[in-house]
Amino acid sequence: MRRVNPRLPVLGVEIDPARVAAAQPFVNPLTDFRLGGFNLPLRRLPDGRTEAVRAIRAFNVLRQYEEAAVAAAYTELARHALPGALLIEGTSDPAGSVWVAHVLRRDLQLPAWRSEALVFSATLRASFDPGDFQPVLPKDLIHHMQPGEPIHDLMAAWKAAARRVSHERVWGERRWFMATGRTLHASGWPVDPRRRWLARGFLIVATR
Repeated sequence: MRRVNPRLPVLGVEIDPARVAAAQPFVNPLTDFRLGGFNLPLRRLPDGRTEAVRAIRAFNVLRQYEEAAVAAAYTELARHALPGALLIEGTSDPAGSVWVAHVLRRDLQLPAWRSEALVFSATLRASFDPGDFQPVLPKDLIHHMQPGEPIHDLMAAWKAAARRVSHERVWGERRWFMATGRTLHASGWPVDPRRRWLARGFLIVATR
């Protein structure tokens, strides 16, 4: 993020006091680490304004909660985000090489989120299979892998697309991943077919 904006303030929020304490040596004028949760412990600035939040990344947090707690967590996060802010919330494997995340935009008037996309990401350094993403689905999706549910239908279509273009695998996992994404797009799923995303291991499914 700092390559895009070298002056970007970044705040790490952690509920474990020991982790917050361990991070303190890395605090600087643009980087801070604070004890907190979904309430986001923002501070009041010397001029009387409160710190502003334009983007929130929350990974492997809600997976520890019950599905019923997701909506309340989203609402709390929205209270502290600027209108138009982004929320990227998802789950990854322990190495971070495979992950799935919601991309949501904070409403311009109401403290609520509007879903923009569901993003699947893989490094493609090893073998790829659509089924690899199933264990890291976000909390509000992972328990809905059953016929008739949208996420189940998407994953079933993706697996079918992968089988249909399995001949592309001879050219490598990346080529196969790209082919499955384009096949999904051609079959009517709202998948972004652009090479700039697929070649990097991103399958972006629009949800708007």
